[in-house]
Amino acid sequence: MSAVFAILFVVIMIFFIMQMSPIGVKQMDTDELRTKLQNKEVQLLDVRTENEFASRSIRGAKNIPLHTLKKRITELNPSIETAVICQSGMRSLKASKLLQKHNFINVKNVRGGMNNWK
Repeated sequence: MSAVFAILFVVIMIFFIMQMSPIGVKQMDTDELRTKLQNKEVQLLDVRTENEFASRSIRGAKNIPLHTLKKRITELNPSIETAVICQSGMRSLKASKLLQKHNFINVKNVRGGMNNWK
């Protein structure tokens, strides 16, 4: 019986760890993003749709919707830090993984996306 509880505990811990930090993708919160933007230390990629971007966006962000990112990836500089944002953090996570596959040096997903931007 204790072996069942131990296995259950391990499974639950793995689940929570996976939720906190997606494997292979660094995270940043919106406060860190704001500081880096003020200091011009990061390029910001917004992967939301053009309509979402037009309704509310962060000054200086480059809008490349996720579905067009593969075709437009050359519009970004792979050698500088890239923060990736969407509405909630899911599309930006996919985009972050794609950028990493294309040898972008320092990619960070903005945790919570525009939902957390104030």
